Amino acid sequence: MGVVMFYHLTTSSAEATARVLLARSLKAGWRVMLRGTDKARLERLDEVLWQDPADGFLPHGLEGGPHDAQQPILLGRGPIGNDAQALMAVYGATVDPAEVGGLERVFILFDGHDEAAVIGARGQWKALTGAGHAAQYWSEQSGGWEKKAG
Repeated sequence: MGVVMFYHLTTSSAEATARVLLARSLKAGWRVMLRGTDKARLERLDEVLWQDPADGFLPHGLEGGPHDAQQPILLGRGPIGNDAQALMAVYGATVDPAEVGGLERVFILFDGHDEAAVIGARGQWKALTGAGHAAQYWSEQSGGWEKKAG
């Protein structure tokens, strides 16, 4: 059973934080499903991941292609479609507690400047920890990432 890691974004963007966590996940040998709620935002993230090869190439694809199951990183709005060992939820996407058990890691990134996102993350924390999953809360409010709980 994996750990659920909440990232309270106050300085970094979801895209920048995702890039770092995705690179670490691939280095660990994990496939990642990156789940969002908005197709246009996922398409923009897809563009960002292709445009910045200076930080290292992150092989990925958008959900709905012919090779979804083989994608090391799959960007989508639905269920895990690439046999991932890690799941990243961005832009308000949710994680079902039943999904966590088979994963090595779950990342939940939320915008600390968006009250609805903060409320949503609190609800996710309660649902996931209430289901018995280990969780950590990370904040960058002090300028660098600090583990605040878990």
